[in-house]
Amino acid sequence: MRVIAGKYKSRRLIAPTGVQTRPTSDRLRETLFNVVAPRIEDSVWLDLFAGSGAIGIEALSRGARSVYFVESAGAALRTIRKNLHTLGIEEEADVIERDVATALRMLDTQAVSCDFIFLDPPYRKLDDYEQVLGFLSQSRLLSPNSQVIAEHDKHFDPGGTFGSLQRHRALRQGDAVLSFYSVASLQPDKE
Repeated sequence: MRVIAGKYKSRRLIAPTGVQTRPTSDRLRETLFNVVAPRIEDSVWLDLFAGSGAIGIEALSRGARSVYFVESAGAALRTIRKNLHTLGIEEEADVIERDVATALRMLDTQAVSCDFIFLDPPYRKLDDYEQVLGFLSQSRLLSPNSQVIAEHDKHFDPGGTFGSLQRHRALRQGDAVLSFYSVASLQPDKE
């Protein structure tokens, strides 16, 4: 697994061992970042269920200002920290060692506002999509221009609407799908 583009292009990343974590494929990461490329510079990201940290690290490599990595599994946390240390980018990152629900409530009370929120729960935990997307639709973490991106299995649809969040795009790549959500009243132009 490698950083695809930006200042850390081709730098190697490690993934947690075992089957608990399923890193986003390089090809799917490339698709994601091709879609959001015009808005990455100086953006703030929230990488939920961060795993190896590859999504947030890719965002930093491409010019994001900062990334909040949320992860609760010990092996994944060690992996994220090692990847950040290897690249020397600990200053731009905030690694939050909590379950996602607790971290979201904590960030919401701190009035953190994110340009991009990426979530990729373990595929076997389908309820996490509804809980996270439902919470985000009512939180202060979103601004009118925020994008929420959910990676999910092609055989599972997390839903099209969660309160003020509406899906405006879905991209399938192999067995995975990226669903893009935005605040319903101000959906971004279709790409």
